[in-house]
Amino acid sequence: VMSAPLKTYDTKALWEKDRDHNIHPWTDFASFKEEGSLVMSHSDGAYVFDSDGNRFMDGIGGLWCVNIGYGNDEMAEAIADQVRQIPYYSTFNHLTTPPAATLAAKLAELTPGSLNHVFFGTGGSMANDTAIRIIHFYFNRLGQPNKKKIIARTDGYHGSTYLAMSMTGVTFDHQGFDLAPDLVHHIPAPNTYRRPEGMSEEAFCDQTVSDLENKILELGPENVACFIAEPIMGAGGVIVPPAGYHRRTREVCDKYDVLYISDEVVTGFGRLGHFFASEGVFDFVPDVITCAKGISSGYLPLSATILSEKIYDVISVPQAKGAMFTHGFTYSGHPVVCAAGVKNIEIMERDDICGHVREVGPYFESELKMLGDYPIVGDVRGSHFMMCIENVADKASKEIFAPEVEIGNRIARHCQQRGLIVRPIAHLNVMSPPLILDRGQIDEMVGILRASIEATMDELVRENLWSG
Repeated sequence: VMSAPLKTYDTKALWEKDRDHNIHPWTDFASFKEEGSLVMSHSDGAYVFDSDGNRFMDGIGGLWCVNIGYGNDEMAEAIADQVRQIPYYSTFNHLTTPPAATLAAKLAELTPGSLNHVFFGTGGSMANDTAIRIIHFYFNRLGQPNKKKIIARTDGYHGSTYLAMSMTGVTFDHQGFDLAPDLVHHIPAPNTYRRPEGMSEEAFCDQTVSDLENKILELGPENVACFIAEPIMGAGGVIVPPAGYHRRTREVCDKYDVLYISDEVVTGFGRLGHFFASEGVFDFVPDVITCAKGISSGYLPLSATILSEKIYDVISVPQAKGAMFTHGFTYSGHPVVCAAGVKNIEIMERDDICGHVREVGPYFESELKMLGDYPIVGDVRGSHFMMCIENVADKASKEIFAPEVEIGNRIARHCQQRGLIVRPIAHLNVMSPPLILDRGQIDEMVGILRASIEATMDELVRENLWSG
């Protein structure tokens, strides 16, 4: 229940201010100057409202973020209380605050293996940049200064800072921008749906694991610092690897002294039914876990780079008299943000949100998979509250629609007209709703998706873009 009174807004004035002055991430300038932005102004539970009062089920959790749902008064009070206590203090030079210390210890408790040391930032890009900078420092301290190269995967997404985008393997995101030269090397995504025709999933797993080993050998193990991978690839298309992939790639990394970064920015904090999916779902323990988004349910910007004892034991040895570990940010360990993180975990544990996802997630999966009966739905994939529909022009050949058809955008537009927000990524539609959804709300979401897919097929036939 929302305790604050609803504000009223001048939508036209806000729309104009935003259009004229606000540069958005992933803006399509071909349409933005005419269409502008939809102004989202209110929220409650699993729903958001625009400034004209229209209600939408939030099928994307803001952006894989709002795990405990919107308008949580308990979270709002925790944030307000911390603002009154101490709204900010630096964590440089051996200073801390109660929320930073408390959250670091709690994360060490929740993570697998010996991942017991936490570096705080304010976003997933920053968490991944931090991981690389520390890993390079680690190998320098070990006297292996050549171990610098990073292996990532095609269609992996790791952020939008210069280095994080260099690790990102989504080619579409690189248009017109530069990347760090020769630092990051990509291997193919373990996309089971797109594996060679006639190849078993087991053989495909063998091939994708070999891709990693062959790339390490090609670059020279003495030059490779780390492998970075999302347990399930998010913005690249919710790509679920074949069974055993992560455990086996971890073994390859161990064989060549290559560190394994598990990018859990999306999969962490309950989206797959566990606080961390690396061990809980995929049965492996990485050297580093990066996380953000669900760590605070998006209420405030927070991220963490969580390091193993193996790494910490090296980087925490003084380099020389007076030398310091010179990495950090003004807002590392920000007390209000960390207080939100502490409260978020408290709410998730008390309400057993991970258990709820493990119970209801399979229902969400099975209901969405029934949409596979439609001729334009080639694949429905994902796990629990992280799902994707891949739309195709021909089911047998898996041929996708021409980009100008904008199939993902069409379906998303029809969903929005019916009161549901889903995310279009080229020919895909992605769902990552708040983790509090119940079966009735899942039925509502799937019903709207069904109607929107049908409306889109009718539209394509009318416009002679698809034969039906």
